Amino acid sequence: MNILSPSFYQQPTLELAKNLLGKLLVHEMADGPVSGYIVETEAYMGALDQAAHSFGGRKTKRTEIMFREPGHIYTYQMHTHTLLNVVAEDVNEPHAILIRAVEPVEGLEQMRERRNDLPMKQWTNGPGKLTKAMGITMEHYGALWYEPPLYIAEGKPVTDISAGPRIGIDNAGEAVYYPYRFWESGNPYVSKYRAPKKSGQ
Repeated sequence: MNILSPSFYQQPTLELAKNLLGKLLVHEMADGPVSGYIVETEAYMGALDQAAHSFGGRKTKRTEIMFREPGHIYTYQMHTHTLLNVVAEDVNEPHAILIRAVEPVEGLEQMRERRNDLPMKQWTNGPGKLTKAMGITMEHYGALWYEPPLYIAEGKPVTDISAGPRIGIDNAGEAVYYPYRFWESGNPYVSKYRAPKKSGQ
């Protein structure tokens, strides 16, 4: 497996978010590896991005890892779900890229079981779904993306990339509309877009 090197993560955040598409997300587990091609990402641009956890330079126990070198793993809890991120940009530039969706490749039976026999298209078409399907938990917080058991490897080329607003950030001012979400056009595993709620709704 050709694991991506540390230098891969030293790209500008928006370029990295696009170049992660098609790469292979791998989790080596006791019952065998599970993997999937990354088909959707979402960039968060640090202190100036009202939708980012690090907006305004906020440094907390949760966000501390975002201030380190690019290529660290940033996990956090959203309700009952673990969400999975790639730390990007330079030290003390707390950017991150959410991995929103993957296309299952390996470990299909393990994914099916973890997703309670739902149709395959619903296993990994969202950030909380994919971590459940792939057995990814908060224990990976602070690890490096180029060191097993959880890592990103070379995958397949993606030539048709779409961009649009991020999902699920209704109270972030103009940042709601920034086109920082990228996906492989036409891929059935991309999560479903929901327009942000208007003020007062």
